[in-house]
Amino acid sequence: MGVLLSKLSETVMAVVPVSILVLLLHFTVAPLPGHELTNFLIGAGLIILGLAVFLLGVDLAVTPVGENVGSALARSRNLPLMMGGGLVLGFFINVAEPNLLVIAGQVFEATGGAISIFSVVLLASIGVGLMIAIGLLRIIMQWPLNNTLLLFFGIICLLAVLSSNDLLGIATDTSGATTGSMTVPFILALGIGVSQVHGGKKAEEDSFGLAGLSTAGPMSAVMILIIIKGLDKVDGGLSESGASTADTWTYLLEVVKGVVMDVTSAIVPLIIITIIAQFTLLKLSKRAFTRILIGFVYTFFGFILFLSGVNVGFMNAGKVIGEALANQSVPLVIAVGAAIGLLVILAEPSVHVLCAQIEDITAGAVTKKLILATLAIGVSLAIVLTLIRLAVPGAQLWHFLLPGYMICMVLSRMTPPLFVGMGFDSGTAASGPMTATFILAFTQGAATAWGGPSGLIDAFGVIAMVAMTPIICVQVLGIVANRKETKDDPAALSKAEER
Repeated sequence: MGVLLSKLSETVMAVVPVSILVLLLHFTVAPLPGHELTNFLIGAGLIILGLAVFLLGVDLAVTPVGENVGSALARSRNLPLMMGGGLVLGFFINVAEPNLLVIAGQVFEATGGAISIFSVVLLASIGVGLMIAIGLLRIIMQWPLNNTLLLFFGIICLLAVLSSNDLLGIATDTSGATTGSMTVPFILALGIGVSQVHGGKKAEEDSFGLAGLSTAGPMSAVMILIIIKGLDKVDGGLSESGASTADTWTYLLEVVKGVVMDVTSAIVPLIIITIIAQFTLLKLSKRAFTRILIGFVYTFFGFILFLSGVNVGFMNAGKVIGEALANQSVPLVIAVGAAIGLLVILAEPSVHVLCAQIEDITAGAVTKKLILATLAIGVSLAIVLTLIRLAVPGAQLWHFLLPGYMICMVLSRMTPPLFVGMGFDSGTAASGPMTATFILAFTQGAATAWGGPSGLIDAFGVIAMVAMTPIICVQVLGIVANRKETKDDPAALSKAEER
């Protein structure tokens, strides 16, 4: 109970600031219509409770399973088994990711049915599985992470040049949607498990980077599909998710029904994998295995509460606020967007998991508060740049993404290797359900105000921006930290050169 109360205290501090901001906007410049204020307050309460229970479940189940499976695969010393296991795990964990199903439906609508939901889910899941397999191979073969990232993100930049501007945002946002609150903690734990068993002086830095590398798969797969199909413009549109006209409790019940289906489809494959792994690879004690199963129960109910809160209270509120502010003033909506970026990231489940693991792996040298502050700056910058792109006529997504990823690659040659993996994993963790709902809805609201219903399509790309800017910020943090260490301790210079 003490652990749950600690998690609850942490989530209150994470969710209350953005809730206060929304309330201030409601009573000043962007009032929420009808039942939306009540929906928002109920949603905030559900998010606080759900996030606390979910994080407890992750600690008890998802993280131990990922680390134990990774350790068991590494101890097998069987490279084909390890890569095959990574491929299968990546595929089945990702195929049921709720965020992926949402983005796949939007791709289907935006392309006028030219790209089916099934093809997006299948290709994205295969892409994640392949990249996890390659990521595990990288750890075993000790390939430098920055070189591996340079190769695959270089391919993505080439594909982006060949892809349609209209569809680039949809393709890049797919990668952010695949790495949700279930996928990221498991992939992070899997990488830590493999790196710890493999050992060596690079075990610490090899603990990170697997989740970041996995995003290259779905992004490349969807871009290749678009190129093969010869799609060069959007022939469809997006259905607007307006405010609910039903009473609050009826609306809440409708949302919960859908969320239960999504969460069940996300949790069941992981439980099946855990049971199979227990009787083949893990062989945990009865007590340890029971503890993990109890953890999955916490994860299940916590995830339901969290996603219900996000969908009931935050999605519609984000769109209403974004549209209302954009109709009043461009500087105003940009300023509020910057504030939202600083605060919303605090409520991302995967971010809390990642920050705790960073603090643990680095023995407190890189604190949770420091990483949270860095990610908040990165996400805030992403929203500001996205709103500027939407407000400036002729501005294209690739004008921001291509230079941004080039900066990421340059920084990866300058920052300590540990911060390269941490940076790319941070971008992956930042683009979770809060981004895919509240932030995306906020930018879609602004896009609607500036471009009408067709402007909804233009808002795509904000998830990709949120996934990119934290990479830059964390790597800059690594450069600053390394210079400070070298200045304080001249002997650290030789250590840095060795790395």
